[in-house]
Amino acid sequence: MKKASGTFVTVQGTSLLKVAAAVFLFMLLIFSISGLLTSLKPQYRLTSTSVNQAATNVNGELLYQLMGWENHHFLSVKPDTAAPKLTNFVFKLASNINLDDPRSLLGRELPGFFQFDGQILVAGEGTNYTNMPMESAPPIEIMKAEREASLQNLEDIEKPANENTAPAPGQTTGKRKVVYLYFTHNRESYLPYLKGVNDADLAYHSQINVTKIGDHLKKGLEDQGIGTFVDKTDVQANLNKKGWKYTQSYQESRAVVQAAMASNRDLQYFIDIHRDASRKKASTITINGKSYAKLAFIIGGRNPNYEKNVKLAKELHSLLQKKYKGLSRGVIVKQEGNGVYNQNLSGNSILIEFGGVDNTFEELNRSADALADVFSEFYWQAEKVNKDGKQSTNKQ
Repeated sequence: MKKASGTFVTVQGTSLLKVAAAVFLFMLLIFSISGLLTSLKPQYRLTSTSVNQAATNVNGELLYQLMGWENHHFLSVKPDTAAPKLTNFVFKLASNINLDDPRSLLGRELPGFFQFDGQILVAGEGTNYTNMPMESAPPIEIMKAEREASLQNLEDIEKPANENTAPAPGQTTGKRKVVYLYFTHNRESYLPYLKGVNDADLAYHSQINVTKIGDHLKKGLEDQGIGTFVDKTDVQANLNKKGWKYTQSYQESRAVVQAAMASNRDLQYFIDIHRDASRKKASTITINGKSYAKLAFIIGGRNPNYEKNVKLAKELHSLLQKKYKGLSRGVIVKQEGNGVYNQNLSGNSILIEFGGVDNTFEELNRSADALADVFSEFYWQAEKVNKDGKQSTNKQ
């Protein structure tokens, strides 16, 4: 009697259970990490400037092509053909993707991308979503001033200002200080003055920094009769003492501004002066043969004074466009990240980015003079309107 031959494979049930359990735990780990990255508070999330650089190469045409791979109906729509506004609106509501802003394809998927998010409310000349103002946090050793670059090219900075350049103002606030200048990121500096430093992320210094702009802007405003106070509180030093992170800078500067508001009821306008991380091409413009550092107005979209802050920024932008065309990069609204910038303390509060890491104080001071010029025009006009309004009310 012949026996049938064959191969028998024995599969142990415990092995299958182990494999299934391993796969389950792996998937659980992946989902847990993804959930953690997207649910953390903004100040604790990961950030990456490389993500922003990659996104600048994604244009509208490429966005349509990428979407067309999944839905062939998009391939029938040419990128240069304006889609109906209603269609764009409905599509944005359904997918959270803005066809006019390629960043939105990546923004909700990549951790840290929110740092580069923002809305161009009013675009200055050459401003678009590929060259938005952005901030870069310094390395820890720079933040704590454990390693600081040597200084160079200080000759122009140290020259005393000519006190006889401005005539006596026709109108004045007298002894009242109505403009308050401060610096949340007070150690933001400029590469031309940092010896051997070429990396934009290292453009920080405890002595030569944005506070110098405050001095020049103060003089320009007071030449126009507008009393100005410059607060040079070393916010970064306070963070170091408290053991706080760089992302808590606005929390620290908020206390500084609140103290100033409590001690001086005359203060009306609050300007937080910063330096953008952009390079020379995006941060510089030539006007009448002279080089200027561009200005960008940043408004926090998550504060109750949003509309008033935007109105102020728009008016200053408009005046700059008339008298110094191209100097303003526009009005940018940021919802993510901090999203407030202490602007909920006053309806006359704005954040201004003065130039980028490659600008010189010669360029920065010209821009400060231009801002003082248009701000004084705006201020005295607003004072006239308020005065006329009060007189009209009293007559009634």
